[in-house]
Amino acid sequence: MDIFVCIKQVPATTQVQVDEKTGVLKRSGVASKMNPYDLYALETALRLREKHGGTVTVGTMGPPQAQDIIREAYMMGADRGYVFSDRRLGGADVLATSYTLSQAIRSTGNYDLILCGKQTTDGDTAQVGPAIAEHMGIPHAAWVSRLDVNGDGVDACQQLQDVVETVHMPFPCLVTVEQDICMPRLPSLKRARETADRPIQFLSLDDFPDTDENHYGLSGSPTQVERIFPPEHDALHEEWSGEDSTGRLHERLKAWKFI
Repeated sequence: MDIFVCIKQVPATTQVQVDEKTGVLKRSGVASKMNPYDLYALETALRLREKHGGTVTVGTMGPPQAQDIIREAYMMGADRGYVFSDRRLGGADVLATSYTLSQAIRSTGNYDLILCGKQTTDGDTAQVGPAIAEHMGIPHAAWVSRLDVNGDGVDACQQLQDVVETVHMPFPCLVTVEQDICMPRLPSLKRARETADRPIQFLSLDDFPDTDENHYGLSGSPTQVERIFPPEHDALHEEWSGEDSTGRLHERLKAWKFI
């Protein structure tokens, strides 16, 4: 079974700046890490490979430094890794991002299963995975907490709002996983040494089946963020001391109608 795992490099801090013109995060000079939810997707893929055989390929869209998380994936056990890097892909919304990834995945091979984390910590839309499946014309299941191979497809247990639902999907298909599906393994120093020279392949828009620039990046994004800003951390506070502190707190809580 051949599995492709979508991973993403996200800021390792909440202290990020926003480009006022484009509404996208300024990632230059900001410490980064692999999106935490993608670790669960990668671990799920590795466990399926251990049980059923096959390969695990990882891919990420981003600047050249995104290769760091490909190296991390190698240290966990991934077989191949791709970075889809091109300035023409920048500033993409959910639709353009999912279309880019669908084209990128097609350009690297044919896969039985595509796995994604349920969302990213920098966007939190939880829409990219299902949108990739729609672009590729394959079935998908989201919020999956258990995944089992069954014949020519998978049984996926979905944690929906009011019910738990199990569905069967034939290959090829796409699944986005919840964080309680498994516990990700730690990167291995032994694998780091073994994969130190393993190549990472870089692909650009010119390598995709569809090379029309109008379908990617800002040009291919029908929606744009009107305003985005980091949360403010300047909440007012008062400090009281002395014997009357308890009485003042009691009166303040009564004024706020907490008591």
